Amino acid sequence: MTDIQTAPKTGSNADVAAGVAQYLTPVVHELIALAVNGKQAHWHVRGANFIAVHELLDEVVAHAQGWSDLAAERVVALGLPIDGRLATVASKTGAENPKLGFLPYDEAIAGVVAQIDVATEKVNAAIDGLAELDPTSQDVAIEIRRGLDKDRWFLFSHIAVK
Repeated sequence: MTDIQTAPKTGSNADVAAGVAQYLTPVVHELIALAVNGKQAHWHVRGANFIAVHELLDEVVAHAQGWSDLAAERVVALGLPIDGRLATVASKTGAENPKLGFLPYDEAIAGVVAQIDVATEKVNAAIDGLAELDPTSQDVAIEIRRGLDKDRWFLFSHIAVK
């Protein structure tokens, strides 16, 4: 019989959990920032491509929220807490604060693409760092990277000249 008061055993030791948290926590922070700032862009985008970009930004935000949850829950499943509070995210993110107010669609997209690039750097570090440490957690990072690449492509295609 299982003791329901005890966290589930995952086969991971405390060192592995701490290492996973070291790599996935920055990913969570950047994805939360992407979701918040992506929503800011969603509300304020203007221009000829308004509806397409407006709706695409909503999808990017939903993806970032889902991926931040996926990464955070991996850390929690290994038995450690994760700090996704607003003040923590604001102090830890490498993303720039977006401009306030309405933006032409190309500027709004460029800002979100830049934020995706910052998140991708953290995801790449997680992929590299987790390869030997915990392949299951690395798989989480790889899944996130695949999705970020696709979202970046969809956004960037709206402003690419060639």
